Formats: sequence, C-alpha cells, structure tokens
Amino acid sequence: MDAPTIHNEQMRFHVAGQRSGAGFAEVEVATLRPALLAPYRHLTRLRHDYPVVLPQAPGPDGCVLPLATVIGRLAAELAPRGLEGERLRRHLLRLEAEMRRMVDEGAQGPLAELWPLALARLPQGQGSDDDTARRVLAQAAESLKIDGELAPCDAALPARLLTRAWRLAQLEKSREYHRVADALMRKLSDIRRAAWVHSKAGMQAEALRAGVGGRHGELFDFAAMSRLVARRAPADELPAPRRQRIEWALGVLAQQRFWPDARAEDPLPAGNVFDNCAAAMEAFRERLPAAVELLKAIAIGELEAAGRYVEAEHDAVFARYDMQSLTADDFALLPDSLVCIPADRTSAPENMGLLEMLSSGMPAKVLVPVSDLMDEAALGTGRFAFGVRGARLATTAMGLGGMFVLQCTSAGLPAQKARIARGMSCRSPALFTVYAGSPAATAGIAPYLGAAAAGESRAFPTFCYDAAAGANWAARFTLAGNRQPEDDWPVEPFEYADDQLQRVVQPLAFTYADFALTDARCSAHFAPVPRDRWHDGMLPVADWLRLPEDEAALRLPYVLAVDGQERLHRVLVDARLMKATRERLLLWHRLQEHAGIHDSHAERLLAEERARQAAAAQAAAANDAVVPAAAAAAVPAAAASAAVATEEAASAPPSDEPWIETARCPSCNECQLVNPRMFAYNENKQAVIKDVNAGTYRDLVEAAESCQVAIIHPGKPRNPAEPGLAELVERARPFL
Repeated sequence: MDAPTIHNEQMRFHVAGQRSGAGFAEVEVATLRPALLAPYRHLTRLRHDYPVVLPQAPGPDGCVLPLATVIGRLAAELAPRGLEGERLRRHLLRLEAEMRRMVDEGAQGPLAELWPLALARLPQGQGSDDDTARRVLAQAAESLKIDGELAPCDAALPARLLTRAWRLAQLEKSREYHRVADALMRKLSDIRRAAWVHSKAGMQAEALRAGVGGRHGELFDFAAMSRLVARRAPADELPAPRRQRIEWALGVLAQQRFWPDARAEDPLPAGNVFDNCAAAMEAFRERLPAAVELLKAIAIGELEAAGRYVEAEHDAVFARYDMQSLTADDFALLPDSLVCIPADRTSAPENMGLLEMLSSGMPAKVLVPVSDLMDEAALGTGRFAFGVRGARLATTAMGLGGMFVLQCTSAGLPAQKARIARGMSCRSPALFTVYAGSPAATAGIAPYLGAAAAGESRAFPTFCYDAAAGANWAARFTLAGNRQPEDDWPVEPFEYADDQLQRVVQPLAFTYADFALTDARCSAHFAPVPRDRWHDGMLPVADWLRLPEDEAALRLPYVLAVDGQERLHRVLVDARLMKATRERLLLWHRLQEHAGIHDSHAERLLAEERARQAAAAQAAAANDAVVPAAAAAAVPAAAASAAVATEEAASAPPSDEPWIETARCPSCNECQLVNPRMFAYNENKQAVIKDVNAGTYRDLVEAAESCQVAIIHPGKPRNPAEPGLAELVERARPFL
C-alpha cells in the first residue's frame, strides 16, 4: 500500500502540539464549533425539552414536564383537527417560542404568570381569526391543568429538580407512615380500652352510665348494676408487663418528631436538607437514638396488636435492640436526608466522606454536580472529588453495590424523571451525578447544548444502576438514554455544499474530540488546516481510532468544524487529546459490557464454541471418508458396490438443483442468518433447504460461502434475469 501524503508541520503538531509553518489556516479555534452542532446556533428557535415546568402539586407528570409537552397537550385539546385549528396551533407554538425567549433572557416565575406576559409580547395580527385565537389563549391560561415554576437548563436546575422529586417521595413516605402509625395507635388504644372496660374501674357506676349515654341514663340503677357485674372483675385485665409495653409504644408514637402532623401546612419535617455530607452524617447520628426507639416501638406495637408478643422469646430480642439491629428496610417509614452539594464544593473536606456515607446504608439521597470534564483529560491534572475523578464517581459508587446510582446530563433530566423518582423512593442510599455544562467553556455554546454534547460524545454517558431491581446485571444496569448505545459514537448524516456547490451527505460521528472543541480552554489541542493542504493522510477521529497502532502513526486525525460564516474546516487533533478520547472510549466500552453490549466473555465463549463445532464437523467428515480396511474386506464386492451406488444416489443433486449435505451439518446457523425462509433445521437440528423459491441465487451462493464446512451446493441459477448472475456463477463454481 502506498504511504499517504503527510506534511511535516502537521505531523509535528499532532505529535508535539507545536503549531508552526504554512500548513495551518488563520482561523481562531475558539470561533469554531463541531460540524454536527452547526444547525443549533440559535437554540431559542428550536423546540426541545427546555424550559421545563416544575409542578407545584403531586400528579401523574411527576417532578418535571417540558413546556413543549404542555403546549402539545393544549393544542390537542383546544385546536380542532384540520385547517380550522391550524391558526390556533401556530399561535400556541409562537407563544411557546416567546416563553422560551423570556426564560432565556432571565424571566422567572410560575407558568400561569409568564403566560399572559408572553402573550402580550406577541405581535398583533389582523383579522377576527387572530383576535379569536388570542382570546382562546388568554382563557387557556386560566384553565391550565398544570402549573409550576418555569426553569431553564442551567447550573441550578439539577438541585431544583431533584429537591422537587425528593419532596414528592417524602410526601408519599409521610402518608405511608401516618397510615401505619395511626392504625397501630388505634389498635393499641382499643386493646387498652377493652381491658379498662372489663376491669373494676370500667364497671363502676359512673363508667357504666357513660357507656350507656345520657339519653337513657335515668332508666337504670347503675349503682346496683355495678355491684352485680364488678363482683368478679379483675383490677386490670392486662398483665402489668403487657400494659407497660403498650403504654410505652403509644407514648413513643405520640411524641415522635420525625413527621409533623398530617394536617400540618407542610407535612414534611425540617432539618433533612443539607449542602454537605459531614452535616448530613452528623444530623443522622444525632437522630439515630430516636429513630431506634421509634422503630422499636412500631415493632413491639405490631406484635402486641396481633397478639403475637411472646415474652420468653421477644424480651431478649428487644433488650438488645439498638442501631446495629437496623437495616435499610427499617428506615422505609422515616424521612430520607437530601444532600445537594454545590458545584464549587465537591472536593471540599466536608464532602470527602461521601462514599463512606453511601456504603454505610444511611438513608440519604445525594446530588453531586459535575461542572468540569476537561480537567480530567490528562493524568494528574484533574480536580479530584471524593478521592476519584468526578466523571468516574458514579461508576465507583456502583462498584460498592447495594445502592441506586444515576448518571446523566442536565439536558437529559426530563427524560430520566421516572428513574429519578425511583431513586428518591428506594429504600437504599441513592447517588445522582449530573453534568450541567462547564462555566469555563466560552465557545458560545448554550448550557443545554453543552450538556447534551457531553452525553452524545460519551464524555458523560447516561446510565442507571439499581441494586434492588434484580439479582443480576441485566436487571440492575441500563444504558437507556444514550443514542446508539451499541456503537462507539453516535453517527448522524452531515450535509454541506462542496466547492462546486453540490450537495454532499456523509455520515459523521460525534466524538469526545468534537466535544472538546466546544471548550475554549482546549484550543491549543486543535489546528485548522486550509483546504489546499487537505490530503489522503487525514482521517476522521472515529476512523483513526479504529486503526492498528502502526497504521495510525502514519495518519492524522481531524474533526470537521464550522466557523461563524458557515465555512467548513478540517481541524487536526493533537496526540494528547486523542489519548483522552481513547480513554473515554475505553470507559464507554466498559459500560457497554455492564449492559451486555459487546460482552467480551460472551464473544470469547461464542468463538470457542464455533471453533469446537467446526473441529467436530471436520473430524466427522474425515471419519466418514475413511473406510476401515478390515470392514471393507469383509463386505462382498457386490454388496459394497450396491452400497456405494445407493450412497451416491442419495447424496448427488437432482439435475442442477441446489442441495445440502445435511448429515455433515454442524448446526452453526450461518445459512439461516443469510435467509431463514430458504434454510431451516430438520428434527436433528441439521440444515435443509426449506423453500428454494423463498430466496435468490445470491442467497444460495452467500450461504455456501459462509458455511463453515462447505456442505451447501448452490446448483445452477433458476432465474436467468437475476442481477449480477455472471459474477455469482463464478463464485459458486468451487461449491458445485
């Protein structure tokens, strides 16, 4: 193969990062953006998931709902089908776009308040139809089925959204606690009341009068009745130890301070939201004795209410009941702590105990915002958080097991709301790591687009690990939320006009190097190349990464970028950034294996099994071809000739029809992968031609070529008009 053209100054830049000579364009790297992001310069003109509505009240939409979804539902409800409703639908979309611009400009407030402000900003149209549409939109604001704060995709959103999700989960916990505790207190009170009624005190005249009621109080002589019924009544029907346990449990339940009264204005307890791990752990340790006492009271109360408390058995158990007796399930009725760590405090000393807190089983839900991914590209230069790099925190926590872990970008939060709700309501600790864009990036990328680019480029992929979802990785781990999770990088068609103004469409991968181009701090790792210096030694980053190391050394990786005038550039990438890109790809491959995608163990076992089957088939074929000399001598010549003739007649093809040596089939399934309607297995799981008319002669030839033991014989073509027949006949010749 001829060596590709390489310009020395370009190779020098790739290897050493030195940009000098005539091989580079005079273009400011900071003004460039990846080619696939070129259509998204004006994000407010596009419909996407932001801004979002954070609902004020619990409902079926959970903790978040995109404004676009609200408008879509409203259009389906108000606008009639067809042309009659088209004007109203256009007005709704214009109103949505105006609210998006308002939020982008900094407007804040509930949807119901911003709605009329956005409507007033719309340009006035002419005609009665326009006036009617505006009146309908104004009335629609009053009948919105959902309301809440409109929130943009900014650095504050993850904490706002997760706090909302936490509140919804705690409201459900509060209702469940009061349902259990109130029912238990009623049962224990009924036991105490029944014992009092049957005691001497409960059979006194005044007690009997109160039981009958004032309306019929004059009809009976309660003093005489008391003397009759109280003769043999015990002083207390309840044994003293049991009464003491019931009284104690009722007292603890009545005095607990974990949950406010269900009728309180805010049914959630104060003091459970923190901004650092140290404070959360300290508060938990302080509340732990009270939690032990409350959970012990509930356990004893339930046994007493069911009449199953056995002193000889349970006294010893509850005498040793302490914090060591509690598990994550025991805290299911108590509030969870919420820790929202500020982005600038992730590596602070008060947060160094995060992994210890999570592994201890403390009922905490923790948000860790990741604000910088570029610092971690080079070994030893990244900012360490909790003893591990921020972007790898979630995978480290996942390795601890026994918890819920969700990693995603802020752009993907609305799509992950069901998993967020699951994490907030689970009984185990939960960790949420969210990348909301880097404030240090100054390439003019909107926060939403920057966060989305981080997810698309595998710089911060989305994944979820739920330890309680099942007994294996297939049930616990998912990569749902990533586009094209089976591939190294997501690939999109890219359209542009060449020098002759002809439309060109080519598939383009969005890699970690493309994402790095959005960050101005990485400008030194890129070098634009003028069009007259493009050559065949340059390869897109995704293609360069697939080359063997010796071949890659002869090529130069580049990304396609667009400047402010929409001109296309090839931008070389230096070796240091390519190393970081390869590292991100390796991390992505590990996540794929967790999800069962390209599982190396399964692929190795499959290769071994195929090799074993091929070897067995070859051995069987060799044994069938060798006739033992002694056996051949013992068979009469006529019988041997007849047997050979019979065998040849059975195996020979009828005329020029396709056929298969079925007895030699190793069951490799290769032919069915070509055309399952033409090929099938018989009762011995060996290949036969099921329907020769269900495919083409090309299918027969390709099946013969893919067969591991060459037992498929295509015969002669049945359709003389089949395209490419001359080539197929030549390819089929070795198998006839």
